[in-house]
Amino acid sequence: MSRPPNDHYILVLYYSHNGHVKMLAEQIAQGIESAGVEARLRTVPKVSTVCEATGAEIPETGDIYCSETDLANCSGLLVGSPARFGNMAAPLKYFLDSTANLWINGSLIGKPAGVFTSTSSLHGGQESTLLTMMLPLLHQGMLLAGVPYSETALSATSSGGTPYGASHVEADSLSEEEKKICQCQGRRIAELALKLAT
Repeated sequence: MSRPPNDHYILVLYYSHNGHVKMLAEQIAQGIESAGVEARLRTVPKVSTVCEATGAEIPETGDIYCSETDLANCSGLLVGSPARFGNMAAPLKYFLDSTANLWINGSLIGKPAGVFTSTSSLHGGQESTLLTMMLPLLHQGMLLAGVPYSETALSATSSGGTPYGASHVEADSLSEEEKKICQCQGRRIAELALKLAT
């Protein structure tokens, strides 16, 4: 079932502890919007180590928290997290674990998706973290797309960037190659979403 173009948005869902993943998300959003599609940035709340603690309904600053409706109605999805011992961060995992209703209803089946990450060191588990974020998307029936080597920054980067998805080695700012890879990935998911909707 196709939707009119003005109904399309790509959800950029991320968790960022120190702001590096947020920088990636913003570059990915630029790539999405360069394809003429709305980019909708959403985050998830922190998870407390104390079970009784709860966070505020609305964050004090930054992007708003993702809702099930944001996720169900997206035309495509990009998911980002910092690496935690080669895995996605707990707040993002907690949120994704709560999406069983979308799985039951098949809400995400056939939609394009990709993943992105940031690590504090060059060999800090970027690719394994990206793979951990892919698994729930595969279970949801999404169509995964990485970054093709036609993006020349992928071969030129000396910091972040993988064919599995955009990545960043933590520094004050993204390298020019990291920015190009992010924008390529965002644009690719947006273009795939438009093709799949026709």
